[in-house]
Amino acid sequence: MADKKNLLLLFDRPNEPVFMEKGKAAVFDVPDKFLTDRYRPISTEVQSRFGEKAEQRIPVRDIAIPDLRIPMSLPRDAQFSLFIPAHRRIAGRLIDIFMGVRSVEDLQSVAVYARDRVNPYLFNYSLSVALLHRPDTKGLDLPSFAQNFPDKFVDSQVFRQIREEATVVPEGSRMPITIPRDYTASDLEPEHRLWYFREDLGINLHHWHWHLVYPFEAGNRDVVNKDRRGELFYYMHQQVVARYNLERFSNNLARVVRFNNLREPIAEGYFPKMDSLVSSRAWPPRFEDTKLSDLNRELDQINLDVSDLERWRDRIFEAISQGFATDESGNQVPLDDVRGIDVLGNMMESSILSPNRRLYGDFHNMGHVFISYSHDPDHRHLESFGVMGDSATAMRDPVFYRWHAYIDDIFQEHKARLSPYSVPDLSYDGVSVTGVQVSPEGGRPNVLQTFWQQSDVDLSRGMDFVPRGNVFARFTHLQHTPFTYTINVNNDSGAQRFGTVRIFLGPKTDERGQGMLFKDQRLLMIELDKFVVSREYLLPYD
Repeated sequence: MADKKNLLLLFDRPNEPVFMEKGKAAVFDVPDKFLTDRYRPISTEVQSRFGEKAEQRIPVRDIAIPDLRIPMSLPRDAQFSLFIPAHRRIAGRLIDIFMGVRSVEDLQSVAVYARDRVNPYLFNYSLSVALLHRPDTKGLDLPSFAQNFPDKFVDSQVFRQIREEATVVPEGSRMPITIPRDYTASDLEPEHRLWYFREDLGINLHHWHWHLVYPFEAGNRDVVNKDRRGELFYYMHQQVVARYNLERFSNNLARVVRFNNLREPIAEGYFPKMDSLVSSRAWPPRFEDTKLSDLNRELDQINLDVSDLERWRDRIFEAISQGFATDESGNQVPLDDVRGIDVLGNMMESSILSPNRRLYGDFHNMGHVFISYSHDPDHRHLESFGVMGDSATAMRDPVFYRWHAYIDDIFQEHKARLSPYSVPDLSYDGVSVTGVQVSPEGGRPNVLQTFWQQSDVDLSRGMDFVPRGNVFARFTHLQHTPFTYTINVNNDSGAQRFGTVRIFLGPKTDERGQGMLFKDQRLLMIELDKFVVSREYLLPYD
């Protein structure tokens, strides 16, 4: 029986052939017919060459391989985007194949065969989704996407230094390569004050992982249809925009301006300074005051006008104002207090759960696509999409937050039409909070302390065709001093009670230092923590 942990080795060094060393001296014994046309004629030579020092040999069973024509239709050296409908369908087909094989051993065989034939980004995404959702592979700790594809997270200049360090310096003597803090812009650009937030490895990994947990397409509807998926799409992005606005306040910047006029130029430019190690192309920039244009990208099967986006938006607003959406059979789907936000989220993000894709379109996803192709809308320059087109890079771009501020504004239009909470909805009879204090380690009460910290990430699993061994990149990120909450609660109910505590952080004043209306302030509240208080802590008060 195959060990499911061996599947994780297939993520290593994604551009190296599957028969080369993986992990710590592990080698897959690949059947000759599984090799690509380039290596099949010399299979004995290459497999013996790379297997002679192996400490672990992993047998791969020779089985009948499913039809991979659809997954292989995306070139291996192309960029892959979850926001492009054709790419989503291709990914959905590969996910179905990985989900459909009967055992871990067969999954290993199919994955080994597919690995050197399908696009590396597509392979990583589809296999990751399958491993997260198959019952027999649950619990696997997926490797960090930043370690397998560091080109999506790191300044391209770093890779020359990393290759030199790995090739010249023996393992154990290698020094971390420091990623510069100011490599995408200078302080002449006010938006660059937020580089540490937008270009942070953690937040961009979060966005990538979000789409692993919540994929758009799959033949098995349960893979997509998660509890409150649409509502969580709203809430996660609303929280990110609120957090971003708090950082803007801290840097003497106004809150982000919604990108609600699709015909006006995008004031902010963005120059990512990154190269794709798969396509061997630079990520294209977007210049200041770039306008959206109608798209005619035959290679990506996209032929849409800006007016299509506007039409989808208007239909979503119409559904909100009517209080119901219309499904494909003409039935009304209520946008009520209970499930309305979930239905609306599935319409906006437009997964297979949308009540009517033909009517409400693909507003959120295609907004990303229109922005990401604004530099080459008709493919005349043979350029690929910009960073807004990839879930692992989109949050680097200032316009991401402008776009999602507008998406959130549409959700708030729905929220404003719901019934207000009543006093019983918001109260907990007999239980009251009488005091709260935050205590940072070694600091003054109720004063949070933040500072810069440098951390190392091992990039060796993503550096193809360089000597083995750890090689680190050192990046700078925001950190905080550890702190504790002290919450005083009275229970006057006369009975033991459970309670859920939610901790929110919000601004006291707006960007001008003025007080705020609570209806505006609540949109800037970010949820820091949530935990259940067990009954022994909520005994009746004596």
